Amino acid sequence: MEQLKKEFMHQFGDHGECVSFFAPGRVNLIGEHTDYNGGHVFPCALSVGTYVVVRKRQDQKVRLYSKNFNELGIIETKVDGLTYEQVHDWANYPKGVAAVFRQAGYKIPTGFDAVFYGNIPNGAGLSSSASVELVTAVMLKELFQLEIDRIEMVKLAQKAENEFVGVNCGIMDQFASGMGKKDHAILLNCDTLDYQHTPISLTNEQLIIANTNKRRGLSESKYNERRLQCETAVSDLQAKLDISQLGELTGDEFEAYKGLIHDEMVRKRAKHVVYENLRTINAVEKLKAGDVEGFGRLMNESHVSLRDDYEVTGKELDALVEAAWEEGAIGSRMTGAGFGGCTISIVPNEMTSRFIDRVGQKYTEATGLEADFYVVNIGDGAKKL
Repeated sequence: MEQLKKEFMHQFGDHGECVSFFAPGRVNLIGEHTDYNGGHVFPCALSVGTYVVVRKRQDQKVRLYSKNFNELGIIETKVDGLTYEQVHDWANYPKGVAAVFRQAGYKIPTGFDAVFYGNIPNGAGLSSSASVELVTAVMLKELFQLEIDRIEMVKLAQKAENEFVGVNCGIMDQFASGMGKKDHAILLNCDTLDYQHTPISLTNEQLIIANTNKRRGLSESKYNERRLQCETAVSDLQAKLDISQLGELTGDEFEAYKGLIHDEMVRKRAKHVVYENLRTINAVEKLKAGDVEGFGRLMNESHVSLRDDYEVTGKELDALVEAAWEEGAIGSRMTGAGFGGCTISIVPNEMTSRFIDRVGQKYTEATGLEADFYVVNIGDGAKKL
């Protein structure tokens, strides 16, 4: 924060009062590709995220600077000229949040100067975009004394990403960043937004994120294809069932009616979604009972289902997870959209450094790539510092 304040003074001068804010990245512990099917997810906020130092202006100017993209310099716009511009790159995320706040009737009468810095590993799929959106949201609420509740902020941040930036994401990332709580994960029903904070007491274990460092080329087209397959499954099942999303089904209902799904491939996709949703609910019960081993087994089952039924893992993620299983992880699975990105593992404390060495070595032997490892803590949601 000291560094960031110095950077702020350097870019924008040292007159007037500055305020600082933070919003975390997130990792999803279990519940993958259930969000857009009206199912449950189980993310937690991380101790890494996006920081911002900001000062209100008296005029309409908005000046944004990021230490992560210093080659782009200061990006300047006006409060009443907030439109998407490709050359503005990262700055479209905070601009988008300010724009949707104004559309929703919240008054942002003047501009501001802001310096951002994120310590989330780049391109790791830990939701740096949602953390930029939520840090902007809490900043706007505080600067302009807006009467807006946290859930509304989360929804507007998602709207900024969907409609202003044009990325078709579910609500999980923004929800985890906005509603996170230290040492808790959030069981979230993506259909109703009902949620509960569940304590995670890992006294003898660590959460370790491993980044495959594989660029995700195919994910967008494959992601859209999976969404379409899920919609097809619902429409086949509607011949006999009154449902609108796969997340509404029990395992028994799926087994009784899966024959209605004509295409075998589509049936496999639906099977993953239905059972992943049930696994997620079950996983929370395991944690409440203090059964970390049981939770780990469900993580492993989740990965197998994502590999075999949903087919979104790929060679790199499989190599990382299989090495983790061999090297003593209590549970390990891919996290995020797939086709690259990260894995999340629960590892006994005393094995951490050996685990990172051995898994890294095996991964490089299998793929020729080098993985990055992060031992992470579960932190709070977006806040003023």
